[in-house]
Amino acid sequence: MATSLARISRRGVTSAVSSNLIRRYFAAEAVAVTTTEVPKPKSEVTPSPDRVKWDYRGQRQIIPLGQWLPKVAVDAYVAPNVVLAGQVTVWDGSSVWNGAVLRGDLNKITVGFCSNVQERCVVHAAWSSPTGLPAETLIDRYVTVGAYSLLRSCTIEPECIIGQHSILMEGSLVETRSILEAGSVVPPGRRIPSGELWGGNPARFIRTLTNEETLEIPKLAVAINHLSGDYFSEFLPYSTVYLEVEKFKKSIGIAV
Repeated sequence: MATSLARISRRGVTSAVSSNLIRRYFAAEAVAVTTTEVPKPKSEVTPSPDRVKWDYRGQRQIIPLGQWLPKVAVDAYVAPNVVLAGQVTVWDGSSVWNGAVLRGDLNKITVGFCSNVQERCVVHAAWSSPTGLPAETLIDRYVTVGAYSLLRSCTIEPECIIGQHSILMEGSLVETRSILEAGSVVPPGRRIPSGELWGGNPARFIRTLTNEETLEIPKLAVAINHLSGDYFSEFLPYSTVYLEVEKFKKSIGIAV
């Protein structure tokens, strides 16, 4: 009996010791896990209050090609994201609006006095015209070219309106005081006579313009010219990115 009691007491002591060891082991593991899993405080970088976010991505407005440099009159308005390349001449009082592209890489492109080429227009000129007429693109005075139009090696005489989304192909001619409806397509070599309204794909004669309608054509060009003056005053004739470049040079010890 005494022997049995001694064995039971030994087992109890051994189990108690082992349970205490197990508890200590798991407690130490828990402390190690908590100490390793504590996230370190992140250091936040606070930008300088005088830091200016400049966007250096951009496109060139004037692109010279070889000996040809686009010419823009002093009082002509050319939007900042317009592209003028090669043999392009923008005369006094005219305006070229946002997103337009005038590619004079193959032949001359002329935007006459008080004319306007509106948003997203593409004006191009071919080497030569299949009709034998001059392949250059001529937009004469008091002409309004609607947005998203495509002009290629065509001639538009004074006081005309080209509706938006119109296409004028090589050698086409729009005579003075004529109106082309929106979405019209003028095939190569087609001539639109003076004082008429044309439209459709391909463009067809619709009717003769009244005297009042022909008088309103130059008034529209003049109104857009006055509107361009408001935009013209909002842009500097030069970029100010050089100020940021000078500031950067001074910060790294380069004398300016």
